[in-house]
Amino acid sequence: MMEKLLEVETIEQAVNIFGNIDQNIKIIEKEFDVSIVHRGTNLKITGDGENLDKAKRAVEVLIGLTAKGENITEQSVRYVLSLVHENMEDKLNLLSKDCVCVTAKGKPIKPKTLGQKKYIDMISKNVVTFGIGPAGTGKTYLAVAMAITALKDKEVSRLIITRPAVEAGEKLGFLPGDLQNKVDPYLRPLHDALYDMLGVETYQKYVERGVIEVAPLAYMRGRTLDDSYIILDEAQNTTPEQMKMFLTRIGFGSKAIVTGDITQVDLPEGKKSGLKEVVRILKNIDDIGFCMLTEKDVVRHPLVQAIVKAYERDEERKVIKNDRHPKPARQN
Repeated sequence: MMEKLLEVETIEQAVNIFGNIDQNIKIIEKEFDVSIVHRGTNLKITGDGENLDKAKRAVEVLIGLTAKGENITEQSVRYVLSLVHENMEDKLNLLSKDCVCVTAKGKPIKPKTLGQKKYIDMISKNVVTFGIGPAGTGKTYLAVAMAITALKDKEVSRLIITRPAVEAGEKLGFLPGDLQNKVDPYLRPLHDALYDMLGVETYQKYVERGVIEVAPLAYMRGRTLDDSYIILDEAQNTTPEQMKMFLTRIGFGSKAIVTGDITQVDLPEGKKSGLKEVVRILKNIDDIGFCMLTEKDVVRHPLVQAIVKAYERDEERKVIKNDRHPKPARQN
């Protein structure tokens, strides 16, 4: 067995790296079959060969992150490990430079993965950006954060967020109340993100003044939206006709972000997804960017990442099975 010695500036930084009941460091120990202990500001890693080197590199990255004031979480540790395996951990320094905005409670919103960094860079560069990926990759949250920043910086005069009113595989029946009451359940995730970033009172003031509008996609027909930030969420549940209608609403001085997960389409059977179609139709047009996020960009509970990967493997098996055993052609 060999040893590697590292040092942090303060005991608080060591505590941040190790995590609650050493949960962060246990992940590294299990991943590389090493032992990690700290005495004050000194860290000792014990292990063998390549695994020892990888564990040292992982801890060095975490030391760098905590020195910059980052809170080390289980998710951030797992992401560092994935980068170490790919010899890409040095690129993680790029993330700490980008603060998209600050929430109403003073929490900075930053990209947590390289995929998320690419996503916000694309939004800054393009007029229309498509953020496509599985649940938990921050597609909608980061889009709203970028829009709020543009609104506060007076780059645009209003923010419009919309999504198709499609039920996720269950029939809710008739809902009570006026039209706004009926569509609010579909728009609740968008309201939550706005509350988080603006606070309830500021958000309500913006809505009353018409600066922020959260509405179902059907409300977009017939409008031309100038000097606006427009977000279409859950775009996998648009039809090709709805997608075309939305994209042709964009006016001068506007930006649009379209987010969705093409693996979770809730449209009736036989209906095509407008998000799937648009990737093929618009992929080579200037000022339009496509950012494909993956399970590596999932920033929710690690179990979500495992679930996403399991479903992807299942889809791949189905494709291989269909290729090997195609359905016989129907006889007329």
